[in-house]
Amino acid sequence: MARRLHSRRGPRVLRYPLRHVLLRRGPRQVSRSIGKRIKSALLWMVTTAIVCALVLGILYGLVGKVDFTVMHLSSSTSSFPSSWNFNSGQQCIGSGSRQCSAYSASPSSEQTWTMRATFPEYVVALATIVGSVLFAIFGGVGIACLPLGLIFSFIQRPKAVITRSQYIKEATELGKKAKELKKATESLHQEERSGSKGRKFRKNVKAVEKELFQLEEDVKLLEEMYPQGEKAETTWALTVLGYLAKLVLGILGFIVSVAWVAHIIIYLLIDPPLSPFLNEVFIKLDDVWGLLGTAAFAFFCFYLLLAVIAGATMLGLRLVFITIHPMKWGATLMNSFLFNVGLILLCSISVIQFCSTAFAYYAQATAAQEIFSHTLESLRGIKYLYKYNVFQIAFVVLAGLTFVYYAAFGWRRKKPSGRFQLST
Repeated sequence: MARRLHSRRGPRVLRYPLRHVLLRRGPRQVSRSIGKRIKSALLWMVTTAIVCALVLGILYGLVGKVDFTVMHLSSSTSSFPSSWNFNSGQQCIGSGSRQCSAYSASPSSEQTWTMRATFPEYVVALATIVGSVLFAIFGGVGIACLPLGLIFSFIQRPKAVITRSQYIKEATELGKKAKELKKATESLHQEERSGSKGRKFRKNVKAVEKELFQLEEDVKLLEEMYPQGEKAETTWALTVLGYLAKLVLGILGFIVSVAWVAHIIIYLLIDPPLSPFLNEVFIKLDDVWGLLGTAAFAFFCFYLLLAVIAGATMLGLRLVFITIHPMKWGATLMNSFLFNVGLILLCSISVIQFCSTAFAYYAQATAAQEIFSHTLESLRGIKYLYKYNVFQIAFVVLAGLTFVYYAAFGWRRKKPSGRFQLST
């Protein structure tokens, strides 16, 4: 909690983990034994495993098949030629054969070849579907908010060091606000002990958490605007350099994000593709140096995963209507951290699938191409999501909406109302 401590250098603001201090629970709320917690965790884990196994087994038994579209070709036999004389008028073996059977086959020769997919491939396919939904949301939002967040952070940076009197005034206001939050939190604890956990209580808890997050941001900003200690000038210089680095990284990230969105539109959404675009860039980089194209390919894939992390962080902290464990640098609870790690691992499968599709020309004849581009896109009941580019369209739409959001509201700094509707 923010406190004012008087020392020889004047009042200072020391920031403890406010979220942990103000929202801590009393001893009665943590009186459950370790054995009960382990029992509850094992019960939930076993139940979840049984339900997932049943769902996977039923789906695999009913629709775990792959439907490949093949073309039935047939031709007459011919004697082995003594010489090979092929030209534009003689493309195949046999006198007068201008085209091979594959070119002259009728559309009615297309057939559907059905085979049973292996169980591991089917599990990966279902995990990819779930991950693709999260990837379209988090990745679409993150591909825009990752570079724009860095750029707007530079725009909203502290321009100069404040005076000591200004610091004392701001620190006093933050101390008063921290006391108000503490009183509001104690009132919420009393309501919780009395058994009142209705809609109004949950609304008040969200309001307190929002105010608490804003208070932490204000304390951090105040510490940046008034560095203290023997190396105050060095601290301020590092702060300025840090914001300049954010600007440079934001501009580079914006270029990469625009390249990603343009590549999705040019190569994936338009049929036939206008250009291989990034695929051709990687191939030319390989011609310059053997691993240069591979390094660029890995960079674009890793950037997409960073966009997913940025999108999960933004949605968890700023969009109230989506209940996701929030992540904050240096103040993330362990359960929230593990939850988001699980989401990112689930999205990583979809990132691999997305990259294997987006860079199909560069990554052809690879194991990922075989699993995600052939088996997954032909799986019964799922192939239509990839046939009509549902996830790619959602990705581009959310990226555009996030860009509009940042252009309209990203430069503003929201101020909370500071009012709590407490019943006690």
